[in-house]
Amino acid sequence: MKWESNRESNNVEDRRGGGFGGLGGRSVGIGTIVIALLGGYVFGINPMTILSLLSGGPVSTQSQAPVQETPANDQMARFVRTVLADTEDTWGAIFRENGGTYQQPRLVLFTGRTPTACGTGDTAAGPFYCPGDQKIYIDLAFYQTMRDRFHVASDFAQAYVIAHEVGHHVQNITGIMEKVEQKRRSLTERQANALSVRVELQADCFAGVWAHHANRARQILEQGDVESALKAASAIGDDALQKQAQGYVVPDSFTHGTSEQRMRWFQRGIETGDLNRCNTFAEKSV
Repeated sequence: MKWESNRESNNVEDRRGGGFGGLGGRSVGIGTIVIALLGGYVFGINPMTILSLLSGGPVSTQSQAPVQETPANDQMARFVRTVLADTEDTWGAIFRENGGTYQQPRLVLFTGRTPTACGTGDTAAGPFYCPGDQKIYIDLAFYQTMRDRFHVASDFAQAYVIAHEVGHHVQNITGIMEKVEQKRRSLTERQANALSVRVELQADCFAGVWAHHANRARQILEQGDVESALKAASAIGDDALQKQAQGYVVPDSFTHGTSEQRMRWFQRGIETGDLNRCNTFAEKSV
């Protein structure tokens, strides 16, 4: 992936080394912790966000830890800033083409734990998006986990992580998440899990849409990039993670989709670049 000479976003808060900060708001229950541990380092909505939706929506805004400037020699932080900037440019253009204005999210770099409007952000949950404060949270140690656990190390696969979370932001500002929240309240646990799968697969498709348009505008893709992202999508399918963690799979408990589903929806987005082709909620079967 070509990124070194592209612009960097200013919408990044660097809380690494800044302390945990004030908490307040809703506490994290044991159920959330169990889900996070069983799910492993999963891309997508933080389990705390799902609990927040189940209990009636986002919690109150948290106080923020001090924001620090990113050192010029911090290559990974620069990469994150650059990918975020590219998503800003891409989604900004897509929204303008459709008569709208893109509201840019902020991205928070943290280490270990950090306060969020969705509860306590924890490295164990992996990168996540909080609709309550419209921020993406990521501990850069996750990229080492990608290399060690999932054997994925390419720049584009790492960019996919950010693009997926930005996809959740697009769902939020377009009202999709609000509709999901309303529907979830009347569902059984099994039905709610199936709905969560559709949310995640749409975010995968949106990540592909970003890559399609960014490559068309700025030629960011290099040979092997798409394959590496598909490998990442495959590695974090619910079936692959459950089999790795416990030796068997429980389909009714899936919340993110199988490896095959995640690859297929990401590929649909990157091949078509068409948001209308990402409507997982209109599909009889995903």
